[in-house]
Amino acid sequence: MNEALKLYKEKISRKRAAVLGFGVSNRPLAKTIAKWGADVTVFDRKNEGDFPDLSEYKEIGIKFSLGQRYLDNLKGFDVIFRTPGMHFDIPEIQRELADGAELTSEMEVFMKICPAKIYAVTGSDGKTTTTTLIYEMLKQEGYNCFLGGNIGTPLIDKVEEIDVNDRVVLELSSFQLLTMKNSPDVAVISNLSPNHLDIHKTMEEYIDAKKNIYRYQTDKDRVVINYDNPITRSFIPEVKGRLILFSIKEECTTGTFLKGNLIICREGGMEKEIMPIEDIKLPGMHNVENYLAAISAVMPEVSNESIVNVAKNFSGVEHRNEFVRTVNGVSFYNDSIGSSPTRTAATLKSFKKKVILIAGGYDKKLCYDELGETIHKYVKLMVLMGDTADKIEKAYKNYARKANVEPLPVVRVRNMEDALNSAYRLAQSGDIVVLSPASASFDLYSNFMERGNHFKELVHQL
Repeated sequence: MNEALKLYKEKISRKRAAVLGFGVSNRPLAKTIAKWGADVTVFDRKNEGDFPDLSEYKEIGIKFSLGQRYLDNLKGFDVIFRTPGMHFDIPEIQRELADGAELTSEMEVFMKICPAKIYAVTGSDGKTTTTTLIYEMLKQEGYNCFLGGNIGTPLIDKVEEIDVNDRVVLELSSFQLLTMKNSPDVAVISNLSPNHLDIHKTMEEYIDAKKNIYRYQTDKDRVVINYDNPITRSFIPEVKGRLILFSIKEECTTGTFLKGNLIICREGGMEKEIMPIEDIKLPGMHNVENYLAAISAVMPEVSNESIVNVAKNFSGVEHRNEFVRTVNGVSFYNDSIGSSPTRTAATLKSFKKKVILIAGGYDKKLCYDELGETIHKYVKLMVLMGDTADKIEKAYKNYARKANVEPLPVVRVRNMEDALNSAYRLAQSGDIVVLSPASASFDLYSNFMERGNHFKELVHQL
């Protein structure tokens, strides 16, 4: 057993632990710390009937506080594990902190006690693909790897299986980073643009949360930063670890960049050609950026051969501009991960012809103005639904009016079934239909995966 894990087990044993939220990451957390001797109570807004498997948790001594007033019982705890989507400033948490409780999370504890080298990726767009690329490159090189975090797989219950020679690759959201007080060995920031402003109080809070991925590094660590993004570029003076840059626009003194159509890595005064961008199976310049970020992260440990093998064979992550099928000459793509205007813009630019776009959803309080020009250049027909339909249509029509161009057709619908049926009815053979909502899913779905799976299910029924 590694020393950090041993010490943490001793620390958590017999402590009163509150686990706030009973979602994907906190379920294995509750079981694990209960096994390590903690007195665990789980708090969740949902009712007992929403959790058919509660008995297996109760059998190992875990208690529950459920329902609308679930936080009324948050009193007298030694440690509080915050679920990522819950802000730390709610009165019940602040009251406990004032009484001496410690605030932490499943991911923060995992990073403290994990014995292996940790690569972690954050950003507004592209972080899941970049995270997966790093994982695939390390695996290709022969490392025993673990993939987790915001990508959907908690790792706290696997920490005792992880060896010092293994590699761990994490995707970290701003919610996970918000209260984080330790940083990974290799930190990657793909880019930053306005996002999640329905949860974060300000854009400044969102940016500051992202900074925690490198804030606690030492000079032995590495940080990979997108030089083309003004926000991430502004972080450079604050970096404590070894700085590595990536860019599709500039030649970096240290890092990975494009020279013509070639990916070049420059490090320690040496310049090395990695591969032409034509070797990358994934379409779009946004995926070239994802490769530059991943290569910058793994270059000291991964050979050119392994990088090129991944590039030529990796076909992408589910719900990220994922080809579904072609029906009567109409091709359907699922980009349900497109939950922000910048992400949808990147997806639209990856197609070589104008598409039929299905967009709209839950409002994260984002601005859609800059999406207007992209829609005009890359879309032939727009099908809109959800809370943001008005904002997207208004942003596009404002652009069309200012640019003095004929606006493209817009169809308004109530739900995904209507959206898909309208798109298919209006499509001609050779057309491309893309679900890329530029919005979150929470008006109609629990998450973007459920939304994407519903879209694919409907496509397969055509």
